Amino acid sequence: MAKTSLGKEKIKILLLENIHPTAEKNFQEAGYANLVHLGTSPSEKELKERIKGVQILGIRSRTKISSDVIESADKLMAIGCFCIGTNQVDLQATCTRGIPVFNAPYSNTRSVAELVLAEAILLLRGVPEKSALAHKGIWQKTATDSFEIRGKKLGIIGYGNIGSQLSVLAESMGMQVHYYDHLTKLSLGNAEQVSDLNDLLSMSDIVSLHVPETPATHMMIGKDQIASMKDKSVLINASRGTVIDVAALAEALESGRLLGAAIDVFPSEPKSKSDEFISPLRKFENCILTPHVGGSTIEAQENIGVEVSSKLIKYSDNGSTISAVNFPEAGLPSHPGSHRILHIHENKPGVLSQINRIYSEKNINIRAQYLQTNESVGYVVTDIDEEFSALALKALQEIDGTIRTRILF
Repeated sequence: MAKTSLGKEKIKILLLENIHPTAEKNFQEAGYANLVHLGTSPSEKELKERIKGVQILGIRSRTKISSDVIESADKLMAIGCFCIGTNQVDLQATCTRGIPVFNAPYSNTRSVAELVLAEAILLLRGVPEKSALAHKGIWQKTATDSFEIRGKKLGIIGYGNIGSQLSVLAESMGMQVHYYDHLTKLSLGNAEQVSDLNDLLSMSDIVSLHVPETPATHMMIGKDQIASMKDKSVLINASRGTVIDVAALAEALESGRLLGAAIDVFPSEPKSKSDEFISPLRKFENCILTPHVGGSTIEAQENIGVEVSSKLIKYSDNGSTISAVNFPEAGLPSHPGSHRILHIHENKPGVLSQINRIYSEKNINIRAQYLQTNESVGYVVTDIDEEFSALALKALQEIDGTIRTRILF
C-alpha cells in the first residue's frame, strides 16, 4: 500500500496521562514509530520543554494546554483529547495556530451513564452510610430513608450523548425521566423536556448533570438552585467540576435537606495519585466521591484510544478534519497519483483566489480542491500533479495570512 503521508518515521508523537495502549498500537500499525508515552500529567513548565519538536500530542483531562504552552510548541500540528471534554485546551489559541483538536464524544457515554444509575440506586438505599457504619462494626439494618428507584423521577440537566443514554437506561428501570436543555431536543422513549430549570429541580427525586464547561454552566447549581430541589432528593454530577457550588452542596448535606450526592468531578483535582484530594465533601458519608472515573472503564478507554488515535492518523495521513472541535471540518477522500497540499490561513477574503492564481501562473493542474472555513481560519486542500508540489508549496507559504502549509503524499 502506498504511503499517504511524508516521513511518518519523523513525526514525533507524545502521549500523556496513561492513555490506553490501544492508541499506541494503532499509531504503530499505521507506521508511526517515533512515540513517547508518559503516565503522568507534567507541570506547565515541564510540558513547555517536552512539547518542543512534537507534531502530535495526546492528553486526557488533567493536562492543561494554555496559550503559553501552544507558543512553546514549535512543530505541533494536532492535539488529541482522549476523553469527552476539551475545556483543558485553549481552543482559540490552537485554532489560530492551525492546530486541529480531536476528542472522543461518544466512546464512554455508556460508562458514565451506568455509573450515574448505580450511584442513584446506592444513594436511594442509603448504602454509602450503611457500608461506612458496617466497616466500623455498626449493624444498621433499617428501611428508614431507603427507597426503590422504580417510579422515581429523574431530572437530567443536559440531554446530549450521555444524558440521553442515561435516559434510556433509567426508563428501563421504571423511572419517570424529565430533562432540561437549552436546546429543543427530540426525546427518547417517554422522556419529557422541561422548559424551566427550577421546575425540573423541584419535581425530581434525582438530579443528574451532563453539561459542558461554559460561561453559561459555571456554578449553574448554587445555593438557590439546591434550595429549589425536593427534600430528601439526590444530586449527581459527572460532567464538569465548575457547574456546582460545592460549598452550597456541603451546606445542604450538613442540614440534611438532601438525601445524598455523588460527585465525580471537582473544581480543583489532584495532578497525580500522590497529591491529596481536598474537598469539604469528604466528611459526608452520604456523598459518594469518585476521582473523575465516569469514563474510566476498560471498555471505554480501549474505545477512546482507538477513536482519537484514528482521527489523528487520518489527519496526518490525508488531512481529514471531520469531528475536529476547533477547526473547519473537511472529509477528504484519497487521491492516488497526486500530491495533496494543505493550506491553513486566516479567514479573510481573497486567499482562495491567490492560491488558485499561483497554480494557474505556474501551469499546475488541479485534480481536486476542498475549502472549509470557520470564523477564524480557512482550510484549503488541493490535489495537484506530483512534479509541481515543492514549487507550489514555496509560493503558497508567501501568501499574506498563511498560518501553515504542508505536503501530503
